[in-house]
Amino acid sequence: MPTNNSVKKALSLIEGDDKSKVLGLTVGKHTNVQPGQYIPKADAQSAPEITFTSLPSDKTYLVVGLDLDAPFPSFGVLGPILHWIQPGFQATPAGEGETVSLKSSAPFVANYIGPAPPPGSSPHRYTFFLYEQPEGFDGKKYAPPDGKNLGNAKRIRYDLDAWEKEAKLGPVLAVNYFNSN
Repeated sequence: MPTNNSVKKALSLIEGDDKSKVLGLTVGKHTNVQPGQYIPKADAQSAPEITFTSLPSDKTYLVVGLDLDAPFPSFGVLGPILHWIQPGFQATPAGEGETVSLKSSAPFVANYIGPAPPPGSSPHRYTFFLYEQPEGFDGKKYAPPDGKNLGNAKRIRYDLDAWEKEAKLGPVLAVNYFNSN
């Protein structure tokens, strides 16, 4: 099972009162999602909209989404499960301190899959990590060929630490999560 020290470190960014590292999420009809907010799985079957405060508009960003609690929060032997890797996010120009929308038209590395905890499970944490995309990053190198969806076998026990290293990602800029079952 992967250690995923980067997950622990990223989640520590949003503990306490400092909200400056909370990634803005709109999930279905749920806007301004707060860390740990409950969202029914039926409302989260489409990729979230991403926002953040004061990002340079001349940079490109990447988002990774993980389910940290598969198959059950008390028995997470399959987790984390990769739910999304989307490169190519660009920030809309804004003034300092303003929230910007992040939009991507780039092909995914791992297509988004919505929450699907097994029956009887308590809520899982669906966590989203924002990184600055490394210069020269080629998503096709990591994605299935021909734009195909990523298979389940490559999503189980996802080692974010190893992928950060392989893709030469820097530190997590922001993180957020919601609970769902």
